Amino acid sequence: MRIFAAALTLILTVSPALAQTDDDVFAALEGVYGIEEAGNFDAYFTALTAAFAEDDRETVAAMGGYPFEVAANGELYDILAPEDLIANFDALLLPETIEAIAGQDYADLIVTDEGVGFANGALWLANVCADEACASSDWLITRITN
Repeated sequence: MRIFAAALTLILTVSPALAQTDDDVFAALEGVYGIEEAGNFDAYFTALTAAFAEDDRETVAAMGGYPFEVAANGELYDILAPEDLIANFDALLLPETIEAIAGQDYADLIVTDEGVGFANGALWLANVCADEACASSDWLITRITN
């Protein structure tokens, strides 16, 4: 009986994630980050996906939470500043990764307490505090994995 209950719980927990809607994603963002940060996320989502779609490397780089890591070519690279990402963009990001991020559906985002995943986890944004008091924060890229 316990095994059946555990299996049922697992099925009910996993199933909604497979068919989530935009509203489900927003509710998850709100539940983890609060209403204000969830509301702020939409602008970052739009800016990030548009920047990838338009090959706007400067905007993508401006959204980085430096330093952060990029996994590419079987290596792990530390990106220390925006100019590092811009100068090495083609070597660090596969065309498939760029296309997947540019075409990201809001309903297919991964929301966790550690951040929001794009393109099945190829890129992660996290809500990063601007100072110790965390009076303000921004959604920033914290990792890219090709």
